[in-house]
Amino acid sequence: MRLTNETQKDMETRYYKVAGHTFGVSGEAGVFALMENYAPFSCKADEAVFMLTVGKGAAVSYTEDLRQEEEGQQIICGRTSTGESVDEFVWWNESAGWLVCKDNYHEGRLVLTGRHTKMAVDNALMVMFALATADKGTALFHAAAVSCDDYGYLFLGKSGTGKSTHAGLWVKHIDGAVLMNDDNPVVRISEGRAVVYGSPWSGKTACYRNVSSPLGGIVLLKQAPYNRICRLEGIEISRSEER
Repeated sequence: MRLTNETQKDMETRYYKVAGHTFGVSGEAGVFALMENYAPFSCKADEAVFMLTVGKGAAVSYTEDLRQEEEGQQIICGRTSTGESVDEFVWWNESAGWLVCKDNYHEGRLVLTGRHTKMAVDNALMVMFALATADKGTALFHAAAVSCDDYGYLFLGKSGTGKSTHAGLWVKHIDGAVLMNDDNPVVRISEGRAVVYGSPWSGKTACYRNVSSPLGGIVLLKQAPYNRICRLEGIEISRSEER
């Protein structure tokens, strides 16, 4: 499978750096018009952990291995007849594109189709970033991240648990607390220290900050299966007042 000749004309390459890792994207001007959230991470050409070429082309034929689905989005994973890995991105039952990569995810092609091209670009870059940097002490988290007192804190949990709400409460009520990322921050371990980084991928909240802070803690949020309120008694009241 190749991108169309029409797509390959007038292509340019731009570079971005996230959590200290540089990657490159090749595409036409229309592709980069979809990538305003990457502007804070723009950098000069450098050795890249991966390169992604983006353009229109024919549908990719592959054999499905597995799939995941969340909030109307599907990622269907499989392989072509020649052994290349394929990730098809589907938005509300409409295909947005296919990411075709070598096994090490250092080189990939994103074939766009349909209306949801930005969704395909963002998902393709997240997949390649996560897999190309996995052996470099780097992990992309589904979390909300807040910096406070020079440390970064991650709030993890299933969708709808309240990650964004909890992060927002920190920002609202704790002096100096600032939102770093609201959906996909990055944690990288370097020289024995874990550091939290902002990323271009922040879900429904436009928080694309090229910032970093040493990791202060990771909080796993859970929702109880019930609502309950009770009166505090004795020593419990004293402890509550101290807080």
